[in-house]
Amino acid sequence: MSNSWSPIVYLEDVARVFRNGAEETRVLDGIDLEIHAGEYALILGPSGCGKSTMLAIMGLMDSPTEGVYCFDSKPVHAMSASERARIRSQDIGFVFQNFNLIGDMTIFENVEQPLVYQKMKSSARRDRVNEILEKVGLTDQARRRPSQLSGGQQQKVAVARALVARPRILLADEPTGNLDSASGEAIMIMLRQVHEEGTTVCMVTHDPRFAKMADRLIHMLDGRLVEGLSEKGSWMPR
Repeated sequence: MSNSWSPIVYLEDVARVFRNGAEETRVLDGIDLEIHAGEYALILGPSGCGKSTMLAIMGLMDSPTEGVYCFDSKPVHAMSASERARIRSQDIGFVFQNFNLIGDMTIFENVEQPLVYQKMKSSARRDRVNEILEKVGLTDQARRRPSQLSGGQQQKVAVARALVARPRILLADEPTGNLDSASGEAIMIMLRQVHEEGTTVCMVTHDPRFAKMADRLIHMLDGRLVEGLSEKGSWMPR
């Protein structure tokens, strides 16, 4: 694990407002949050409280309406489109609830895709993909397509795809939401192992069963962070 505890993610007074004509919906309001390098943070809250919106902002897939977001001490609003794309490609891995695999690609090709965007040489891509597929236990499924795998296996593929570029931070949006309890537990164990190997992890979930696996719990309700609710998982510098 990294010994650096400087914030890799920094949100200050962040709000996200969606407008439809005269109607305004404030999904996030006054978010102040730091995620530190080497940390495993779990954002816990009910469905619809704004967790996924906040994670999308952290992953540079959305922008705040108000406030400041800095990634690795750099204000995101000051970045060029190409710089944001580079960070999404190289520094951030994202795992979605619905897997978001490409159905007409093989498992190998799905996992390889982030490296193609980085224009890595084919031989290096092959070695890296084989390495990560072995790590998640899916080497023998490499030539199959997503529809031929179980939900748990598809989510393992999604985790492999998120990790293949060796990102600095892994963002996971309800990664167990569409899985049975056994498959969900397997994914959570995998994320804990990823963290122990040195990757910063931030996951959102509405399922309190997984709170014990994180270093730090961040509770969220109605678009705001709720203080004073953290228990065993509360983060402290080590």
